[in-house]
Amino acid sequence: MDDIASHLGMSKKTIYQYFPDKNKIVVELNDKLMGEHECRLIEIKNNAKNAIDEIISIMTYLRAFISEIHPAVFFDMQKYHEEAWKKYLNFKECCMIKMVEDNLKWGQEEGLYRKDMDINIIAIMRLHQVQMAFDQNVFSPKRFKLENVQMQMLSHFMHGITTLKGHKLINKLLHVNEDEN
Repeated sequence: MDDIASHLGMSKKTIYQYFPDKNKIVVELNDKLMGEHECRLIEIKNNAKNAIDEIISIMTYLRAFISEIHPAVFFDMQKYHEEAWKKYLNFKECCMIKMVEDNLKWGQEEGLYRKDMDINIIAIMRLHQVQMAFDQNVFSPKRFKLENVQMQMLSHFMHGITTLKGHKLINKLLHVNEDEN
């Protein structure tokens, strides 16, 4: 709370007029971030040209967020802020899994993704793969940059689910994105 008060240039007493405790701040911030992410992910989906474009656009959007977040955030939220953690898990289960499943179905319909996948299993696997990158016991921040881990996992995931047509599109889109950066 001292750090928050100092950053905001106000006293802890003033903060406590609006928030009864640090947990409430974490819950409110978590709710705000999840709402913003959901709106942005829907916008990305609506503007995507195809399923692969959607995944690449989502990772481009999330790359900035991931590069600024410390991997311990999820561990701390799970350990110290149960209400925020439960809301995050609910968001992950209700919103994110559905978005991944919708993307997988769309990609199959376009012939970009393999038809032999169990969409529910692959969607759950993908979300746990993303979460695993934040596990400091698996990917120590001393050895790995979170952003690099996530990008390697995304590449591995995308190449595992795509058809030859999908592989060609991935290579084309990534090449275009590399030229733009």
